Amino acid sequence: MDKSHDITVINTLIATTLDSVKGYRESAEDSQVATHAQFFREMSEERSRVASDLQAHVRALGGEPEMESSTAGAVHRTWLNIKEAVTGQDEGAIVNEVERGEDYIKDKYEVALRDGDLSPETRGVLEKCMESIRKGHDRASAMKHALAH
Repeated sequence: MDKSHDITVINTLIATTLDSVKGYRESAEDSQVATHAQFFREMSEERSRVASDLQAHVRALGGEPEMESSTAGAVHRTWLNIKEAVTGQDEGAIVNEVERGEDYIKDKYEVALRDGDLSPETRGVLEKCMESIRKGHDRASAMKHALAH
């Protein structure tokens, strides 16, 4: 069975997830709120684990896993927007941009899960990763809403 479609889909998600790792790491370094910085560090580590799981699955499929984040595309621009927000030390802007990045990554995983051409094995791996993506998204959203009050 040809696994190239699964490998292509997963490698795209790996690049997106690695963008998330970098964005969270930068946000943690520049956040002025200790609880936010801690959350961002935790999410960077969690997303790194998700990327590693996906990379291992690509290897198991006989492919070469993506090892770098994207250099183009909406998710990269989102994390660049975070960097701009951080430069201004605006905590609300940082949290807003993190949540936008979370919306983006969640959408990417949801689209992949709707792909009818994925193997059941790959779908299972993505569903497991999606649990982590969903949790991060929900935590970032809650943080944004807490700042709004």
